[in-house]
Amino acid sequence: MQKPTYGRFGGQFVPEVLMPALNELEEEYERYKEAPEFLRELNYYLTEFAGRSTPLYHARNLSKKYGTKIYLKREDLVHGGAHKLNNTIGQALLAKYMGKKRLIAETGAGQHGTATAMAGANMGFETVVYMGAKDVERQRMNVYRMELMGTKVHPVRSGSMTLKDAINEALRDWVTNVENTHYLIGSVVGPHPYPMIVRDFQSVIGTEVKQQIMEKEGRLPDSIVACAGGGSNAMGIFHPFVEDTDVKLLPVEAGGCGMQVQGKTAMHSASLGAGEEGILQGARTLILQDKYGQILESTSVSAGLDYSGVGPELAHLAETGRIQPGSVNDQEALDAFHELCRLEGIIPALESSHALAYIKKMADTGELGDLVVVSLSGRGDKDLETVLKVKATAGDEKL
Repeated sequence: MQKPTYGRFGGQFVPEVLMPALNELEEEYERYKEAPEFLRELNYYLTEFAGRSTPLYHARNLSKKYGTKIYLKREDLVHGGAHKLNNTIGQALLAKYMGKKRLIAETGAGQHGTATAMAGANMGFETVVYMGAKDVERQRMNVYRMELMGTKVHPVRSGSMTLKDAINEALRDWVTNVENTHYLIGSVVGPHPYPMIVRDFQSVIGTEVKQQIMEKEGRLPDSIVACAGGGSNAMGIFHPFVEDTDVKLLPVEAGGCGMQVQGKTAMHSASLGAGEEGILQGARTLILQDKYGQILESTSVSAGLDYSGVGPELAHLAETGRIQPGSVNDQEALDAFHELCRLEGIIPALESSHALAYIKKMADTGELGDLVVVSLSGRGDKDLETVLKVKATAGDEKL
């Protein structure tokens, strides 16, 4: 087991049979990540296939309402509707260079699975996606999108039937088929080197923001706000700003309705805010667990934030004080979802709606500063059925 890579967090807590695969992945990534041929091909796919760069949009009506200048980093405009394609293109291309023939992945909201299906179809891989049965039900359109592109979707009916269980099943597949298969992890989670690889491929978000905000405003933002489940979009936009200590980095977790974790109120999926140190999916990080070390089931209206842990680098940044975690509950996220639709004509993903809700929550405190960038990590088409179900259940016409 390799020593942790982010303070006391990270590492490789996996079966011995996977160590050669992880070592191979790290060696091949180090070999290709700065190779001119690899970078040219990666840039081609990001530009011509994914549609980068994405706009940094001044949300004038939202800014006026909350009294601070708000920019939205429009990752919802990436092909497929979310930031996830940045990483799947990068890892699929790496797998191609490594000579792998098969991709497997896990997915929660379905966005990572869809992005894996897109990259797999485009590059000629056999592709299999594991998805919690609960998420299959609430994200049926994304399941169909994956199937349209030739991907086999496996519903996972064990445990809580959500993202963590899908990851467990994907790991079992990888152990069995490690010779010809690349496990394309979708967030900054799992054993080293995955958190580093996913962060690097997603850092295109923050790199673009840094250039765009300087062109538009002549300075860096006061705050950057991003939703955080596993944390790929958060680390993607935060990483290029980690050394810019005057910029507040604010990850926003799913608050749900609140529950008790070892005498503290845990915000349903808020591992940064209420988690304890533990091992989850091959890494030491902050997780929601009971006093016996058993993983607690997370709950969120947003499938993509419904995860009992968080990436180890985010855990380290929280412990050192570089990021300041917050949370919002389901209703606050739903209110922000509708507000962006009405004020800006943009339908955000429920994941992104948590970041938007945090701005609404903090606007009057002055803590965000005068210039704020929000990562709009995905579009909300996939969530319309969920929102309609909540509306029907609540009987609330204001929704």
